[in-house]
Amino acid sequence: MDKKHDYVLQFKDVSFYYDQPHYILNKLNFQVNKGEFVSIVGASGTGKSTIFRLLVGLEQPTEGSIFLNGYEETNRLGKVGYMPQKDLLIPWRKIAENVALPLEGKNKKYDKQLVLNRLKDFGLEHVYNKYPHELSGGMRQRASFLRAILTGSDLLLLDEPFSALDAMTKLYMQEWLLEQWNQTKSSIVFITHDISEALFLSDKVFVISETPIHTIEEINVPLKRPRSRQQLDEPSLINLKNELIDYFKMKVT
Repeated sequence: MDKKHDYVLQFKDVSFYYDQPHYILNKLNFQVNKGEFVSIVGASGTGKSTIFRLLVGLEQPTEGSIFLNGYEETNRLGKVGYMPQKDLLIPWRKIAENVALPLEGKNKKYDKQLVLNRLKDFGLEHVYNKYPHELSGGMRQRASFLRAILTGSDLLLLDEPFSALDAMTKLYMQEWLLEQWNQTKSSIVFITHDISEALFLSDKVFVISETPIHTIEEINVPLKRPRSRQQLDEPSLINLKNELIDYFKMKVT
């Protein structure tokens, strides 16, 4: 089998700018393996969201190619699941109608029972008929994640999805996300500013240190799965976390 098909995502010599010649990405190469959980960390303004805009298909590379499952894709809209920082649930649509949006785009006569079954899987069966404003922040994010999954894509992009939640809800949602990921076996690319969150969730952490982005430093997280928060107290993890914090302190001072 061609080795490239081991990748669910690959950037090959990708460059991008909004205003020439101020590149945000310059000949960037990286890949994400199938079934892998990767977090991207970096200071604000270093280009993390631009990478997501390219992945989703809202932008196109100035140069280079983006591959999904081994094939170059120039029309990526709708081919990857996307969960933004804000849930962006449509306020006048009920929860079942919100999560079904990807299915509506493919088939007006989608299986409504499938939606109800997936809501049950996500612990949302009792709120299927409610509106977004009637739900807690954690429930809204669960609905947003389900909507991303129902795109049918094996690549999910999560852009700081828990940053607006209170501390306890955020911890719960991190553990819940790992449970869902373990069941779906999707590949996840996750943007966060929280180093502890990145280490707890991820197989790898991609560190972006400067703009334009020429390279991404890849850090393998030395934790076995399944994960527990107690593992974050292991000396190797504490040292790695402190190294990353010190590194970013140097970048902003």
